[in-house]
This record gives sequence, C-alpha cells and structure tokens, in this order.
Amino acid sequence: MNVITIGKRLVPAEQIALVEPFDPASNPEFQSDKAFKGRVVLLNRDTVLTEMTPREFAEAYGLRLLAEDNIAVSQTVAFRVEIFTPTETFKPERAYLTRLKWFDPDGNAHSKLLVTEPQIVIEELTRREGKPVVRPDGEPPRRPATRPARGRKGSRRMEAFEN
Repeated sequence: MNVITIGKRLVPAEQIALVEPFDPASNPEFQSDKAFKGRVVLLNRDTVLTEMTPREFAEAYGLRLLAEDNIAVSQTVAFRVEIFTPTETFKPERAYLTRLKWFDPDGNAHSKLLVTEPQIVIEELTRREGKPVVRPDGEPPRRPATRPARGRKGSRRMEAFEN
C-alpha cells in the first residue's frame, strides 16, 4: 500500500479521488498559519488540505492533471464520465461540460463538475504512461492469439448429471 503524508495525516494513495485548488480567501472564517494551495478529496468526499497545488501534487504522486480545471485525478479510481447538461432547477454560473463520477467503498456515488470537455477527460484518464512497447524487430506488439472455441460447454461432471 502506498501511503502519502499530508501534514500530520497519513493517507492511503488508493483513497485519493482527486486534488482541487484551495483558495483560503473564498472562506473568510478559515484561518491558518500554513499556505494551503490544494484540497485532497478522498473517495468518501472527506478532504485534507495540502500546501501543494494540484499540479505539484500530480507530479509528485503520479496523478493525472486536467489543466483546464486545475484538478489532479487519481489513476487508480474507476471514474465514470458523463456529459453535463444544466436543468431548470440546477443552472450553475460556470459553463460545466462534464460530470466526473466515482463510488466510495460503501457504494455511495460522488461527483465533481468540470469545464473540461468529456472527450478530453476520457483521453486523459485512459492515457498510458511511458514509451510504447516495441518488439525487437521494430514492429508493434501483436495481440495475443486467442484459443479456438471448443466444441464442449460445461464440465464433464455436469454432463454426467444431465444424462
């Protein structure tokens, strides 16, 4: 298990959903000696403040950065990406295009609205790191051969009970 120390708190990396910017000026009652720049959002929506920006956190811990939203997302979370369309009862001020959804360990759904286009979010979430694999002859890797389908279905033990 990979554990990240954030201030005095130890956080399993697998519990981090995303890191978003934190602006202390947006909450006048918030007072701290530290210069917090990011909010680490855990799978269950609990948060931990960090002195790192989302970009710095992404670079340090291998998260994917959605630059347009300035949000770092985990590579270990199975996110769902949806197109966001405002409704009559919910019309945010910002022009959100995407809803990023995930589930906590208890099965509860959580989401974050993004201004980044859905296709770009999907491309970033599924982008592979590193160099592409190349065979010694310079050709791209072949797909593994699939076994031909067998004529039998089920086990012989089950067939014995059916007869």
